[in-house]
Amino acid sequence: MRLVLYYLVLFGSSYVISSYGPHQRAQMTGDILLGGLFPIHFGVASKDQDLAARPESTQCVRFNFRGFRWLQAMIFAIEEINNSSMLLPNMTLGYRIFDTCNTVSKALEATLSFVAQNKIDSLNLDEFCNCTDHIPATIAVVGAAGSAVSTAVANLLGLFYIPQISYASSSRLLSNKNQYKSFMRTIPTDEYQATAMADIIEYFQWNWVIAVASDDDYGRPGIEKFEKEMEERDICIHLNELISQYFEDYEIQALADRIENSTAKVIVVFASGPDIEPLIKEMVQRNITDRIWLASEAWATSSLIAKPEYLDVVAGTIGFALKAGRIPGFREFLQQVQPMRDSHNEFIREFWEETFNCYLEDSPRWQESENGSRSFRPLCTGEEDITSVETPYMDHTHLRISYNVYVAVYSIAHALQDILTCTPGHGLFANNSCADIKKMEAWQVLKQLRHLNYTNSMGEKMHFDENADLSANYTIINWHRSAEDGSVVFEEIGFHSMHAKRGAKLLIDNTKILWNGFSSEVPFSNCSEDCEPGTRKGIIDSMPTCCFECTECSDGEFSNHKDASVCAKCPNNSWSNGNHTFCFLKEIEFLSWTEPFGIALAICAVFGVVLTAFVMGVFVRFRNTPIVKATNRELSYVLLFSLICCFSSSLVFIGEPQDWTCRLRQPAFGISFVLCISCILVKTNRVLLVFEAKIPTSLHRKWWGLNLQFLLVFLCTFVQVMICVVWLYNAPPSSYRNHDIDEIIFITCNEGSVMALGFLIGYTCLLAAICFFFAFKSRKLPENFTEAKFITFSMLIFFIVWISFIPAYFSTHGKFVSAVEVIAILASSFGMLACIFFNKVYIILFKPSRNTIEEVRCSTAAHAFKVAAKATLKHSTAARKKSSSIGGSSASTPSSSISLKTNDDPASAKPRVSFGSGTVTLSLSFEESRRSSLM
Repeated sequence: MRLVLYYLVLFGSSYVISSYGPHQRAQMTGDILLGGLFPIHFGVASKDQDLAARPESTQCVRFNFRGFRWLQAMIFAIEEINNSSMLLPNMTLGYRIFDTCNTVSKALEATLSFVAQNKIDSLNLDEFCNCTDHIPATIAVVGAAGSAVSTAVANLLGLFYIPQISYASSSRLLSNKNQYKSFMRTIPTDEYQATAMADIIEYFQWNWVIAVASDDDYGRPGIEKFEKEMEERDICIHLNELISQYFEDYEIQALADRIENSTAKVIVVFASGPDIEPLIKEMVQRNITDRIWLASEAWATSSLIAKPEYLDVVAGTIGFALKAGRIPGFREFLQQVQPMRDSHNEFIREFWEETFNCYLEDSPRWQESENGSRSFRPLCTGEEDITSVETPYMDHTHLRISYNVYVAVYSIAHALQDILTCTPGHGLFANNSCADIKKMEAWQVLKQLRHLNYTNSMGEKMHFDENADLSANYTIINWHRSAEDGSVVFEEIGFHSMHAKRGAKLLIDNTKILWNGFSSEVPFSNCSEDCEPGTRKGIIDSMPTCCFECTECSDGEFSNHKDASVCAKCPNNSWSNGNHTFCFLKEIEFLSWTEPFGIALAICAVFGVVLTAFVMGVFVRFRNTPIVKATNRELSYVLLFSLICCFSSSLVFIGEPQDWTCRLRQPAFGISFVLCISCILVKTNRVLLVFEAKIPTSLHRKWWGLNLQFLLVFLCTFVQVMICVVWLYNAPPSSYRNHDIDEIIFITCNEGSVMALGFLIGYTCLLAAICFFFAFKSRKLPENFTEAKFITFSMLIFFIVWISFIPAYFSTHGKFVSAVEVIAILASSFGMLACIFFNKVYIILFKPSRNTIEEVRCSTAAHAFKVAAKATLKHSTAARKKSSSIGGSSASTPSSSISLKTNDDPASAKPRVSFGSGTVTLSLSFEESRRSSLM
C-alpha cells in the first residue's frame, strides 16, 4: 500500500510540476499559501471510455453560481486579511483554488497538488525528481463542499497532517478523528441535523414519512442517524430510498412510482441539489403536488432546485439552512468582478459567459461554437453590468455557506497569528516552544487550529470542539412563491439550537408557514386517522406500530387527548363517563338515614323500641296481677329490656359506617339477642322442671331461686360477650370502601373475621334451638305459667329469619348487606315480642276477667285433671295387660271414678282425683311463699 502511495504522489508531483494541478484554477502568490476546493460545476459529463485511445480528462458541466460565490468569499477574506494591519502584518497570504466539479476524482486531482511538496522529502522521492524549488507548500486547505468529496480529500490530506477546514461537509462520519486526523469544519455535523429533522416531524405530529438519501458519505450516515431518531420517537418510515444524480431514467421513474403510491405525504431528503434534481424533475412531469419536502442543509437553499418551474412541486418545503452571517463589503466585492481585469481567477471568464449567455471573443468555447460543437451564443464585451442580471451569485441577502468560507479563512489566519505572536515558553509544542512562521509545517498549523479560540467580527466566539466541529444552530426556512415574479422566497420561520435548554431547542412561528405554497393548515401524514379522545391506538397485525385502529377505552378508563397509546385508569374514587373522555367522582352509597329505605327501617326500629317500652310499662303497671306473676315478672323485665336493646342495635347499622360503629353493631346485636333468648330459655325450663317434678319440693324451690336464674342468664350472655371480646381483639371490624362496583363506592363494614361472625350467630342459634326444645316440651303446661306455644312460634320465626339471612347476607353487596341484617334483627325481635307478650297484654288490657286468681286456679286444676286422667288410663291399661298375661280370674275390672271435690273453704281447697281402688289427693297451695317458688 505504501508503495502504491509513493507512485501516486510521484505521479501527482510530475503532473503538478508541469501544470500545478488542474488547468483551470484561481491562484495568487504569497508568503503563505492556502488551498481551496469549490464545486464551480455541478458535475462531469458522462462519457464511456472505450480505451481505444489515451483517455481524456472528463469535462465539468453545468456552472454553479453559488459555488463560484463561495470561491469569491475565500478570495475576499484573503484580500481583507492582507490589507489588515492587525492580522498577520508584513505577511501576505496566497491561494490556489481548484474546481472539484462535485466529484471525488476531480477533487483528488486537485488535492495531489496540495500534498506534493509537503512530503516529498519524507517519501524519499528526490531520486525521481527535484521539484522542491518549483512548488510552494500549502499549509491549509479550505474545502470541500460535499461530504463524499471531503471524505476522499480528508483521507489524503490526513496522511500529511495538512489541516482541512470544510465549509459545507456535514457528514457525521467526518467527526471520527481516528480516521480523519486533520479534518475540521465550520458547519454543524449531520448528527445534529438528523435530530433536528426528527424534532420537526414530532412537532407537526407526523408519524408516516418517506426518507430519501444520496448514495454517498453524506446521505447514508445522515439517514442512518435519522432512522434511529425516528425509532426513539415511535415514528415510522414507510419508504427508505437512495438516490444519485447518476441514476438511470428507469431508476428515477421507479422511485417516483413508489413515492406516488405511498400514503406518506412528508418526504425527508438527505441529499445535495444535483442528486435530488432528477427526482424533482420527474415529480414535476407527473404533477405530484401533494407532498411536503423536508430538506437538509445541502439543498435547502439550492439554486438548482429553487426554480419557479419546480415550485408547483416543492412549494412549502421546510428546510434547514445554516445560520446566516454578515460579511461587510462583500456585496461590493461581488459587483466588481471583471473578466478582463481579474486574470488571477480563470473561472471568471466562464462565469461571465454563463451569466450573460454569451462568449468572450478569445474564449475557446467561442471557437467551438464556430465549429458547430457548441450552441451558438453572441459575443460579450466583458463590460456588461453584472447588477442587471439576477443570478444566485448576486444573492447576498442570506450568506450561509459563503459566511462559513469566510470564517474558515479567518480561522486559519488567526492560527497563523497565534504562531506569529507566540512567546517562547508558552507555545503548544515540545517544551512549550513556538513554531517558526517562516519555516512552519502544516502539522504545526493543525495543532494551533485545534487550540484556536477567538472572537470574530460579529462578536461570536469561535472554537472547535473535541471533534473539530462548531456548535449546531440551524435556521428553519419555508419555500414561498414570490407574488411579484413567481420566484422562490426563503422565509425564515424559526430556528433550532442543539445546545439550548430542553423545550427551547425548536422554535417555530406557525403563522409564517405556507404549506404547498398556499395553505396554512398542517398536512396530514399519518398511517392512520387520529384517534379521538375516549379511544386508544390498537395494534394491527403485520403492520408497523404507526398503523393502528382506534379502540374504545374500557369502562373505568379514559383518554383526554388524541392518539392516546393507552387509556389511563381512573382513580379508585372515580369512574369514566360514557364517552371515556374524563373521570367523574363515584357516587358514595351506604344505608343512609335520609333515603326512604333507611328511614323506613329506622321507623320500624323506633316503633319496636316504643312498643316494647309500652309492654314493659304495662307489665310494671300490672305487676301484681296473676298473669304477670305467673310469667316470672323479673325475668320478663330483663327480657323486655333485651328486646329494647335488640331493636336499638339495628339503628347502629344505619348511617355511614365508621370504625366505631362497625365494631359496635355486631356485638350489640349478638349480646342483645343472647340475653333475650337466655331469659326465655331459663324461665321456660324452670316451669317445665317444676311441673314435671309432680310435687315441687324444697330442693326445686332452692334450685330454681331467682338468684340462680339470673346467674344462668348471666353465664349464657357471658359466653357471647367473650366471643365478641376475642373477635374485637384479634380481627376488629372496620369501615371499608368497596370500589369494585362501577360508578358507585359502597361504604360497608369489613367484619374482620367471617368465622367470628359465624360463631356469634351460631351460638345465638344454639341457644334458640335449646329454647325451642324446652318450649316444645312445655307446650301443654297451663298458659298462665308459660307461653310455650307462643315461644315455640317465636323460635320458629327466629330460625326461619336467620336461616334465610345466611344466603341473603352472602349474596348481596353494598348497603343491602346492612339492610338485610337490620331486617333480620327487626323481624326476629318483632316475632319474639308479639308471640310472647302480645297475648298477655291483650288479656291484661282487654280481658281483665281472665287475669284473676280464680282463673289461674281453674287453669291449674284443669291441667292437673288432664295429667291425672292420663295417668289413670295408663295405669288401667297396664293392669289389664298384666291380668291377661297370667290368665287371671274372669272377674270384671273394677270401675273407676274420678271426682273433683272442693270444700267450701277456699283456703283449704284440695282438688281430689278418685280411683276405684283408692283416692289420690293432689294439693296445690297458692300461697305467696309457695307461688314464688313456682315462678
